[in-house]
Amino acid sequence: MVALDIDGTLVDETGYMPSHVKDSVARALKGGAKVVLSTGRGWYATKPIFDTLSLPPGPAVCSNGAVLCTYPPFEITRVATFNPEKVIRHVVSRAPNARIAVEVIGKGFRLNKMFPDGDLDGEMTIESIEQLCAEPANRIIIRDPDVPSEEFLGLAEEMGMHGVSYAVGWSNWLDIAPEGVNKASGLEVICADLGIDRADVLAIGDGFNDVEMLAWAGRGVAMGNAADGVKAYADAVTDHFTQDGMSAELRRWF
Repeated sequence: MVALDIDGTLVDETGYMPSHVKDSVARALKGGAKVVLSTGRGWYATKPIFDTLSLPPGPAVCSNGAVLCTYPPFEITRVATFNPEKVIRHVVSRAPNARIAVEVIGKGFRLNKMFPDGDLDGEMTIESIEQLCAEPANRIIIRDPDVPSEEFLGLAEEMGMHGVSYAVGWSNWLDIAPEGVNKASGLEVICADLGIDRADVLAIGDGFNDVEMLAWAGRGVAMGNAADGVKAYADAVTDHFTQDGMSAELRRWF
């Protein structure tokens, strides 16, 4: 199995996918590998990548492992949720101007206020804090572009004590998932279903939400553009995204 992160691994910050990415994934498929997208994106934003790569029907790990699905046709096979109220109310007390979004699987987000343009995809429904707290959530995103990064990172550290796991994406972005849920836990379920040993998994990623996946896989490879803290969990480091890093790794095997 080849498990691939999307942002910073398959596409750049603008969403651009170089032609060599599609070609190298096609070679892996032709070589008999099961290619599984493993991303922090929700399914709504994952589907276009699945389609662009022309992946055969199969599984995907979305929302940092909180949502497992198969496509096509789209079917949710597993959802992990938690009670978001404690986290949301803590965030509001510490950062009253923060933007808070709760994922609606396959559709978009429920949120207390609009995020900056380009941050989120899908339908956006504005709700009160009380409404956001009222239903189990598989994923919460917190964004506060107006708070200094140091303060926001302090808030992230506090979140680690509230029964959930978190991954800080880019500056002032916080993804919160159910405790113990991450890309590795999602891939483990898929491997069990397919009868694939984790020793036979090649995982490639660049973000802090990839570290569990890189450590878990038989071969975990960090992109050259990954932070040092991410590279520390990897078995190897490939080239930077701009230097065809993901394709260079796949060419070693396919």
